[in-house]
Amino acid sequence: MNNKLEFRSKEELYNRVLPALYSKIKEVRKLGFKFITEKDIWNYLVENEWKNRVNLELYDLINDILYVDNYRLNDYVNQKLERMKKDNPEELKSFM
Repeated sequence: MNNKLEFRSKEELYNRVLPALYSKIKEVRKLGFKFITEKDIWNYLVENEWKNRVNLELYDLINDILYVDNYRLNDYVNQKLERMKKDNPEELKSFM
């Protein structure tokens, strides 16, 4: 019996892990990181943690979401904001 879950798109996978992302957001907000969003966590992991890994299972993704380092995540968001400020200040105004 094969119980392997398969997702047709990144969006479908993102929606599947959204409860874990919400849980992580609650944690980082309690720690005072106000500007981090669910998309930031997702993008950080896609760009930094999952980029070179293959055959990830759903439980791997959930684990990575729940245990991602909050300070690295905050640094990632701050760097993203700094790039926006430098490259497109008007976009940053609409972001804030």
